[in-house]
Amino acid sequence: MGTFRIEGGKQLQGEIIPQGAKNEALQILCAVLLTPEKVTIHNIPDIVDVNKLIFLLEDLGVKIQKRGHGSYTFKADDVNLDYLQSSQFKQDGRGLRGSIMLVGPLLGRFGKGYIPKPGGDKIGRRRLDTHFEGFIKLGAKFRYNREEYFYGVEAKRLKGTYMLLDEASVTGTANIVMAAVLAEGTTTIYNAACEPYLQQLCKMLVQMGAKIFGIGSNLLTIEGVTELGGTEHTMLPDMIEIGSWIGLAAMTRSELTIKNVSWENLGQIPSAFKRLGIQMELIGDDIHIPKHDKGYEIQNFIDGSIMTIADAPWPGLTPDLLSILLVVATQARGEVVIHQKMFESRLFFVDKLLDMGAKIILCDPHRATVIGHDFKSTLKATTMTSPDIRAGVSLLIAALSAKGTSTIHNIEQIDRGYENIDERLRAIGAEIVRV
Repeated sequence: MGTFRIEGGKQLQGEIIPQGAKNEALQILCAVLLTPEKVTIHNIPDIVDVNKLIFLLEDLGVKIQKRGHGSYTFKADDVNLDYLQSSQFKQDGRGLRGSIMLVGPLLGRFGKGYIPKPGGDKIGRRRLDTHFEGFIKLGAKFRYNREEYFYGVEAKRLKGTYMLLDEASVTGTANIVMAAVLAEGTTTIYNAACEPYLQQLCKMLVQMGAKIFGIGSNLLTIEGVTELGGTEHTMLPDMIEIGSWIGLAAMTRSELTIKNVSWENLGQIPSAFKRLGIQMELIGDDIHIPKHDKGYEIQNFIDGSIMTIADAPWPGLTPDLLSILLVVATQARGEVVIHQKMFESRLFFVDKLLDMGAKIILCDPHRATVIGHDFKSTLKATTMTSPDIRAGVSLLIAALSAKGTSTIHNIEQIDRGYENIDERLRAIGAEIVRV
């Protein structure tokens, strides 16, 4: 179990470039299975979860060449479908939540897709019903081996249909779209997710020859085609990482510039931080955060009531940033309610912030009330363990703001989502050591 040792209470300064988007990568990489032709992808983040998926593709028989940092070519012209039934796949696929998105393209192109029950962050129940109900509506037969926790779908040829998703699942929508692009006839998906990463997937598929209409809306219409070709695609910067760096700058009262943020794809993220009183300036496509030497003050609603910040399906606020916003609020002036609607366990890391001296009332599994310190009392250094990717980075930000030496164990969770985070933090003045 890896460990970070952090000497906190230091002001940072400089520029930081966000990595490619993890959540986009997990979709885009699976889409290479839809064609036997070469697909080139740029700005792939060098993180554990993405690298696991690349290894899975290689084991499936996809020919992979690394062209440079973050750039790869993929050619799925000789896919080994027997690997899907192997004990090795049942073991490897279980360790990665994103492996579920292999099923859609495999089903669409080869008529079958299998997956062991995938793992991932322990942040509450994340069911797979949306994925498989979509495949069944397209004409696939579903089977499930309860002893091995192994799922499968099979179909001679998928047929387009109308479907109303029971939830606007990003991965569920992506999986169904990747199956439907090669289905016979027209598929209409209502209550589809419309996050920028899903839009990126759809745009890439269109470049490959797919016919998808309504991209960016919650109503997608897909006219099936018989085959797809190769393409070249560049991924967006990771919006969650951008939000993390905004939070880091505020908590450490540092002057930072976040480069090439793709501002038009950040949605509610900048305004959520502004509600906490964080100042920022857009310069070209860079975000500049000045030193908040006088702190920052949480806004109230117009009737004077306490601000509530909650997650919602896009274009609402992404749930992945609520833990960062919660940490930032611990040093604000004022109070805020953080309402995590989509995952019932994601606020359970606040006990570690309480140990650091934060004033937080955990109302229930979904809501926490934060009373800010206004920097009149700094957080205290402590020893803690990272429970998941986003909470881990939130605790890292807290540790960087706290005076003294903090220790964070289980940093493999952080490495799953953030590329060389310790090296990049040291480049802007952080004192952090990987033990």
